Amino acid sequence: MSWTEIRRDDRIVEWERSDGHATIRLRHGPNAWHVRFDRLHQAPDGRGYESERFDDEAAARDAVEAWKNEYDVE
Repeated sequence: MSWTEIRRDDRIVEWERSDGHATIRLRHGPNAWHVRFDRLHQAPDGRGYESERFDDEAAARDAVEAWKNEYDVE
């Protein structure tokens, strides 16, 4: 499956998995970068949620790419 960017503004970038059952969000907060993965209850592999905080943007973007690969379910 692939990931498509569905939102971009000055604080948030969000991607949705092509099956529509999961999203990954990168958010720039006042003191840190936050990345979260959210999978719907209706997903064949069940509900899932993870969240991490990073001090720099590069580490946060690396996490986004890692989660895209990890949760790229066929």
